[in-house]
Amino acid sequence: MAAKRLLSNSFSDQADEPKEKRTRPTPSFTSVIGEAVMDKCLGTALEPILRRLVHEEVERSLRARIRSFSRSPSLRIQAPQPSTLELIFPKALTVPVFTGGKIVDDESNQLRVILVDTRGNQTVPVLFPSPFKVDIVVLDGDFPSDGKNWSNEEFDRYIVKERTGKRPLLAGELVVTVRDGVGLIENLEFTDNSSWIRSRKFRIGAKVAGGSCQGVRIREAMTEAFVVKDHRGELYKKHHPPTLGDEVWRLEKIGKDGVFHKRLASEGVHTVQDFLKMWVVDHAKLRTILGHAMSEKMWNVIIKHAKTCVMGNKHYVFRGPDYKVLLNPICQLVNAEINGSIYTTHNLSDINRAYLENLVRKAYENWCSLEEIEGISDEIGLLTQENVTQAIIPVINNRWWDHLNTKGI
Repeated sequence: MAAKRLLSNSFSDQADEPKEKRTRPTPSFTSVIGEAVMDKCLGTALEPILRRLVHEEVERSLRARIRSFSRSPSLRIQAPQPSTLELIFPKALTVPVFTGGKIVDDESNQLRVILVDTRGNQTVPVLFPSPFKVDIVVLDGDFPSDGKNWSNEEFDRYIVKERTGKRPLLAGELVVTVRDGVGLIENLEFTDNSSWIRSRKFRIGAKVAGGSCQGVRIREAMTEAFVVKDHRGELYKKHHPPTLGDEVWRLEKIGKDGVFHKRLASEGVHTVQDFLKMWVVDHAKLRTILGHAMSEKMWNVIIKHAKTCVMGNKHYVFRGPDYKVLLNPICQLVNAEINGSIYTTHNLSDINRAYLENLVRKAYENWCSLEEIEGISDEIGLLTQENVTQAIIPVINNRWWDHLNTKGI
């Protein structure tokens, strides 16, 4: 009985031993392959899910970071301050401008562009440390719409190019070197008129060429807006000032082959000199010839323009048995000798004035028979000045008559 209990306890102790002490069975090849295939399938299934989660998390983090930047005043990007450096054209252009004609300033000199500093509402020339290039361009006459506020991009948008099939709009030196703050623009001319754009006007602009003055903002220059006319329009151009020999339609408000031109021609008024002579001798007749179609405003414009005429130094002598009358080229009395006495417009009595006016009218009617002389235009000029004293006038008169007598006139 005791032996049986001992044997039973021995089996019970063996059953309580740890399982790890037992010998595990060796896995088969098939089971290993199965496990590997299962792991690969699981990775393939999870990869897109994990990628999407990571992408969403990164985006969320970036958005949060950007919001924190925008809320922080110290980290905001500040707008650049406008530059005080600026290119300008110091002189206005001579207008009107014609195609094929050289573009010059109002003093008939070549155009210049200069660099200035406009700080403190003052324009001060600036000497840039090194030379830089400037492009010369054509701008629409409507630019800028709001005065002087524009950006580089706006300036570029309003640059006008040539029409399809036409030559480049500007010919000449289109890239200029600004040295010591000054750039000279030579031989610049337009090849096309400005009638084909909406504003019907151009401007000339100057901008720093690409690659020059890197990191420095220099504002562009531009001229006033102006009209460019075809060269053939120059044939009808008004002359400022006119000359005595100019055809009368060169005066303002008188169009070539127009009504006023034809009316004047029918009365023998063909040149500016003819016009001024009639205005001096019989301005009422001249006004009647032009008629009611010409307003007083137009009349005043014509007379003002005509009076700027260059007179030259020619003078004319009208003589008779007991008189000699000296006239300027537009039949104005300079002086006269009557029965040995010398008269000027400064010392005439009413009777003498009427008599001399009659002589001047006769001289006008016989202009082609007058004797022409060259002479002493500076002295004649003195006679037309209101501040010439009576003491000086007789001396000048005597010298003039000595001059005439020497010529046997």
